Amino acid sequence: MKAKNKNLTSLEDLISQEYGLAGTPLRTEFEAGYNDFKIGMMIQQARKEKGMTQEQLAEKVGTSKGNISKIENNAKDIRFSTIKKIIEVGLGGHLDLSIKF
Repeated sequence: MKAKNKNLTSLEDLISQEYGLAGTPLRTEFEAGYNDFKIGMMIQQARKEKGMTQEQLAEKVGTSKGNISKIENNAKDIRFSTIKKIIEVGLGGHLDLSIKF
């Protein structure tokens, strides 16, 4: 068995130290912001894997390049139907959702 390095701190511990335990208001706000960021990055990564520019993706889904850029850089306050259209129509993907408690 490999010994643990006692000088390392897990990401979960760092987040808890900075934003509090899961379920606290500050932590909930942090996690919501992180999920917005993650959605934008996932769309950007998929677009690049398809070899598409922001302009090409925007044209395919009927929006502007600026809107695609905003989504990729901070997917905050984006309509669900817009995200779904980008993923399914623009990128030819499938959106999977889950609810966790």
